[in-house]
Amino acid sequence: MSAPVLRECSLLTGRRVLIVEDEYFLADDIAQACRALGAEVEGPVGEVEDALAALNRLRTVDGGVLDVNLRSASIFPVARALQSRGIPFVFTTGYDRSAIAPEFEDVPLWEKPLDIAAMTRGLSELILQR
Repeated sequence: MSAPVLRECSLLTGRRVLIVEDEYFLADDIAQACRALGAEVEGPVGEVEDALAALNRLRTVDGGVLDVNLRSASIFPVARALQSRGIPFVFTTGYDRSAIAPEFEDVPLWEKPLDIAAMTRGLSELILQR
């Protein structure tokens, strides 16, 4: 294995990523991609209440992947909780940027269908900049 590949495989080593996504197969793909970069994955969870409970239970969360719309429930309470703790996150959605509350205009948005590898690398960069 070459050094650049080894370095990319360890981008998230020792970091915990919360995945909030209600589409099972997509959630599993995102979790696998995060694990491939060395992350410990919390979830995936598919409900806002479960995501908030996970945040309250965990001592450390280093980043998050948040689906904007969970079974018609808004993810913004989870986004606010992460933001208030200074935890970087990205949004995923099948909608465009207009679906995002103005308070989150600086949060990266990845539109579905996702380029999961690019999205996880982008999240890694946010986490490493923190």
